[in-house]
Amino acid sequence: MDLFSPFNLRNLTLKNRVVLSPMQQYSAKNGIPGNWHLVHLGSRAVGGAGLIITECTAVAPKGLATLSDVGIWNEEQKNSWKTIVDFVHEQDAKIAIQLWHSGGKGSLKHPNEGMKPLTPEEGGWTVKSCSAIEMNGVAWQAFTLEEISELKRDFANAAIRAVEAGFDAIEIHAGHGYLFHQFYSAVINKRQDEYGGSLENRIRFLVETVNEIRSVIPEGMPLLVRISAVDYIDTTEGWTLEDSITLSKTLKENGVDFVTASGGGFTNVSKDKVFPGYQVPFAAAIKEQVNIATGAVGMITRADQANEIVASGKADLIIIAREHLRDPYFALHSAKALGVDIEVPWQYKRAFLVYIN
Repeated sequence: MDLFSPFNLRNLTLKNRVVLSPMQQYSAKNGIPGNWHLVHLGSRAVGGAGLIITECTAVAPKGLATLSDVGIWNEEQKNSWKTIVDFVHEQDAKIAIQLWHSGGKGSLKHPNEGMKPLTPEEGGWTVKSCSAIEMNGVAWQAFTLEEISELKRDFANAAIRAVEAGFDAIEIHAGHGYLFHQFYSAVINKRQDEYGGSLENRIRFLVETVNEIRSVIPEGMPLLVRISAVDYIDTTEGWTLEDSITLSKTLKENGVDFVTASGGGFTNVSKDKVFPGYQVPFAAAIKEQVNIATGAVGMITRADQANEIVASGKADLIIIAREHLRDPYFALHSAKALGVDIEVPWQYKRAFLVYIN
């Protein structure tokens, strides 16, 4: 088992263990992915990644973080995604969509404008989350029980559209301080009903959404979840790795096939905790204790580093983010570095041939 061995999840087979991590591009209009997304995602498929995961894709207009994020709440968006899906498939790669709702971290300006709150005149909206609290000077309102039911339907409807667009797998973004993370972390969740209080209650919304999605997608389609394995907040309310192991066991029991173990989302991570592979132990612990397939993230930048994680059994897939921004052909370059012979797009083969004069 190594970085370039195949990997199976349900009916999905990946040609290797290199994955393009979801990274927001802030380049959409009306939630519609365009030429930038086609080239961004397509070039990494050309570059040899076995699985492409879209940036976080909103299931409803008020699930956006900025007005430049992508969505899949209508047919026009779905049809634009299908063009991208088809191109990725032509490169012998697979593609998953990451479904998402920003919750309280929504209604923000573009990063080039400082990610400050949008005004109503700019198209901003009142953000809602699990609880009515104030974060960074912004008042969050609490979702009602009726609205939570509507959110679950939004995710299910988005999953149906994703299937129709031809995606190979679905990932729920339940980390990085967004909606589901807001619910399961006691740092944010102060509810007093069935969605607050105990860990079982705080994970209920995510588990119920998993069941909603699982009920409308094909049995052979893998369902993935990205979580924040820890909050990086040293309080008794902070989410811990032990909590993530409990959550992952419950997710597995409810039809989830794969967990990507990231971290943080409510605060900046201390620099002394950030180093190459710093989040890999989260994936390793969940994989070992839950017996579920996992993805590793966290400053993974080299072929030998990525290969060692897979070969040693710490994780099953390597989710490459920033290094994929620097190098769209990370997989092809990694194969060369590791001395592995893999298929190269015929248009590029002359660049990988060794000429002997």
